Amino acid sequence: MTTFHQLNATSLQGQIISMADYAGKLVLVVNTASHCGFTPQYAGLEMLYKKYADQGLVVLGFPCNQFGKQEPGGAEEITQTCRINYGVSFPMFEKVEVNGDAAHPVFRYLKEALPGVLGGRIKWNFTKFLIGRDGKPLKRFAPISTPEKMEAAIVAALKI
Repeated sequence: MTTFHQLNATSLQGQIISMADYAGKLVLVVNTASHCGFTPQYAGLEMLYKKYADQGLVVLGFPCNQFGKQEPGGAEEITQTCRINYGVSFPMFEKVEVNGDAAHPVFRYLKEALPGVLGGRIKWNFTKFLIGRDGKPLKRFAPISTPEKMEAAIVAALKI
């Protein structure tokens, strides 16, 4: 069976990134959208990333246009929204699909490891997956779970 650290994804800048680059880190994977009611969560995700990066947390954003067409732009528009509007400095990846036959392998893997209320589907933008330092998925958070509400679980997983 494939593990998280065996997967790859393409960055928003077009570079192939191995998830093995994040071995030893606590990883929070988020499917994002720039025109969603949950988009302000970018600010909270950035706060968590900055606050806990030195302890080993990394946030990985994966834009997705599957829910209400709320991520219609290309890489440049996504970059501007994230960086200018929310100060995002954590790694962002190219736009992906998270459900269906074309779902990105990262999300196929995470949905299988941590099925949610809808089983093997993601309900909406800003679904979050916490992956341990060893690459094992630990917890799935619903879109309504704000980064601030997730902080205790992140601190516990960081063991600080």
